[in-house]
Amino acid sequence: MNSVDRIDVHQHIVPPVWAAALAARGQNSGGWAIPGWSAGSAIAMMDRHGISTGVLSVTAPGVHFDGNDDPRALARAVNEYSAEVVKDRPDRFGHFASVPLPDVDAAVAEATYALDTLGADGVVLMSNARARYLGDPGFAPLWAELDRRRAVVFVHPAQPPMPRLPGTPAPLADYVFDTTRTALNLVLAGVPDRYPGARVVLSHGGGFLPYAAYRFAGLTATVVDPGRDAEQILRGLKWFYFDTALSASPSALPALLAFAAPGHVLYGSDWPFAPKDAGAYYNRFLESYPDFLPGQADAIARHSAEALFPRLASIATGAG
Repeated sequence: MNSVDRIDVHQHIVPPVWAAALAARGQNSGGWAIPGWSAGSAIAMMDRHGISTGVLSVTAPGVHFDGNDDPRALARAVNEYSAEVVKDRPDRFGHFASVPLPDVDAAVAEATYALDTLGADGVVLMSNARARYLGDPGFAPLWAELDRRRAVVFVHPAQPPMPRLPGTPAPLADYVFDTTRTALNLVLAGVPDRYPGARVVLSHGGGFLPYAAYRFAGLTATVVDPGRDAEQILRGLKWFYFDTALSASPSALPALLAFAAPGHVLYGSDWPFAPKDAGAYYNRFLESYPDFLPGQADAIARHSAEALFPRLASIATGAG
């Protein structure tokens, strides 16, 4: 497959209303500055990096953050802005809708509106919602709705409910930790067993989940909750999909590809929060990786995403 056919499932949008809301409250993305964004600059980046379509999402802290007293309205504004971007260039963009967790009723209502009316390709959830992790029993109504719809759910890391690692912005280390934390919480809470229809994509190669999965399963079954089935825990951890954003490296790729289920690794760039030089750095590792199985590189670039997003597959075949 020609690399220009990539589908990027981890690409961000910066709606002006969202950037203004953060700036008005002195907020940013875990100590990371909010970059400028335009559809034109996104397309130019995609053309440079061989990406045909980017599935856009708002990054951390999402729409429910300190000082924002109307997350419902911000979610609606963000989603309608994103939908207009996709409407103008449906061949180049898709989008994950933001929802105002931990307000569960509002999150279900916004997911329904975004998926049914705005044509969103899925929803984005932060790894924790005001210190509540995604396996929280109170979030069951949202998971039930996403399961019923077989929705694609993109889990993006957020600042964990603790002080940042001193001297570092949260995306450098804390975000990797929080992705792993919420994934384990989801599995131990039984979400994959109860809501198997949802397709959940973990950012950044799943944090350190692929490396630590057997630690989680083995210690849970023998020490933390003796008698619990380690293989069932592993099956839950393999339920996830994983993107390669900032994670396509000589040390991370072997663990990720050894652990992930076939077809569960997707391409991600993290642009514009990861600037073009960072994208080129990780793309070089991905493009030069010597140990892909036959067809595996093409699956990561596009085919696995096509299975999750039939609309994008239809565009590729000229049916859209």
